[in-house]
Amino acid sequence: MNLDKAQKRLTKLHKRGDHGYPLIQIQYFGANTSLATKVEISFTPEQGAQSFAESFTTTTDIRLDETIQTTLLKIIDRAEAKTVVLKEPVLVLAK
Repeated sequence: MNLDKAQKRLTKLHKRGDHGYPLIQIQYFGANTSLATKVEISFTPEQGAQSFAESFTTTTDIRLDETIQTTLLKIIDRAEAKTVVLKEPVLVLAK
C-alpha cells in the first residue's frame, strides 16, 4: 500500500468516531511539533482492561514512512479495532 492511501485510511478510521472496543490509540512524538520521530500504538481489548503498547522510531518523519504507516494499519486490522483514536498534535519528547 502506498503512503497516501495508508494516511487516508488512518484518517478515515479515526473520523468514524467511537464505536466501542477493541480500541486503538495512536500518538506521535518528536523533537518538536513539526517532526515526529516516534509513534506509539496502544491496544485496549475491552473497557477496564490493560492496554498493550508498541512503539516505532525513525530518524526522519515517521508519518512519512510508508512501511510504518502500513504496519499501523495491519495492527489495526489484526486487532479488529472498532475505534481508532489518532491523537494530535505531535508531543515533544523530553531531552
